[in-house]
Amino acid sequence: MVKLASVFFMLVFMLLPIAQPISLSEGSEEDRVFSIVQRMESAFKTVEDYTCEVDQIFYQDGVADQRYRFKFYFKRDKKIRVDFSSPYRGLSIFYSEGDKEATVIPFRFVPTLKFRFSIGNPMVKTLTGQRIDQTDMGYFIEFISKNLKRVKQREDEFHENGEQITFLLSAMDYIEEQYPETYRITISKKNWLPTHIERYNLEGKPIEVTDIKKYTVNTHLEDKLFHP
Repeated sequence: MVKLASVFFMLVFMLLPIAQPISLSEGSEEDRVFSIVQRMESAFKTVEDYTCEVDQIFYQDGVADQRYRFKFYFKRDKKIRVDFSSPYRGLSIFYSEGDKEATVIPFRFVPTLKFRFSIGNPMVKTLTGQRIDQTDMGYFIEFISKNLKRVKQREDEFHENGEQITFLLSAMDYIEEQYPETYRITISKKNWLPTHIERYNLEGKPIEVTDIKKYTVNTHLEDKLFHP
């Protein structure tokens, strides 16, 4: 009986750490970031559609150069619509997964005037070369997860502040995956989606800064919204 009791208590102490809930404030920085990304991946699997407002600043040699504001629409199976408010007020871009071209309507009040461009055309890329099919949050979450697994994390930074979590990510560049970069990413714990993204080159100079706000998720966006 004494031996059985000893084995029982040994098992209890061995299993106790497993049974206790894990706090995001515990563990190494890298472990906590992995935990966050797993939550992001899990949460995004439930997202059928979303919209958000984006404010994006691009830098030239570390100095703020150009600023873009737009509303972003996404629907499962990668249907994407982008409505610009600045600097090209009235311009919209439409894209559907698997399509090698995007449709551009320069003036939303003249919907019959439209153009088709290859998604590799600089006319429908961001200033840093990002294609329209690389712009949704599903793609970005996959990018974070892939780089956490493949790239050695050079710096540790993890802050939890109320409903937000901020962490650093060492990654190969978002566009061609050739050059090492650093990303400072802020996540909302309400929907596990990014609200702020800072991108830096290896020298620490900013490349772009993106603010994302006013998310709406799973509001049953109609397909016609994505048809130019």
